[in-house]
Amino acid sequence: MRNRLARLLVHAAVPACALALAACAPTPIYKATPNTVAVPPQQVARTPERYGSSDVIWGGRIVQVRNFPDHSEVEVLAYPLDGSQRPQANDVGSGRFIAVMPGYVESFDYPAGGLVTIAGRLGGTRSANVGEAPYVYPLVTVNQSHVWTANELSSGRSNVSFGVGVGVIR
Repeated sequence: MRNRLARLLVHAAVPACALALAACAPTPIYKATPNTVAVPPQQVARTPERYGSSDVIWGGRIVQVRNFPDHSEVEVLAYPLDGSQRPQANDVGSGRFIAVMPGYVESFDYPAGGLVTIAGRLGGTRSANVGEAPYVYPLVTVNQSHVWTANELSSGRSNVSFGVGVGVIR
């Protein structure tokens, strides 16, 4: 009888724990379309013809903003995104891309060093230089963009952790 009760409790506890952990997971800010490809910018730069005008959701660290008479370009050093599409700037960079935005973009709103996530459509590539090195940038026509605040970057992380040993609360 006791073994049966213990088994029943374990079978009930496992799904409950899984549900509780899933509830802690942050949700993505942008919804992928059927046309969205999950490839890094460096892969698109190598074979742009393969991706055509696919949709992408990319993010990374803002390098600079350039304003032109009818549009602005935000150069971004790409990083992988987490489950809520926040750039993981402590990871390895995955290339650079240029986010093309209609109209004027205030560089104060897109500060160099800030983290951004964009959703948009691929629009070809452009060859330029990074320093003295030749570089191919994928161009993304931006539909939506989000510059992350420090509070947003630190919130949404699960406070649940597992381990053995002594724990320290920060």
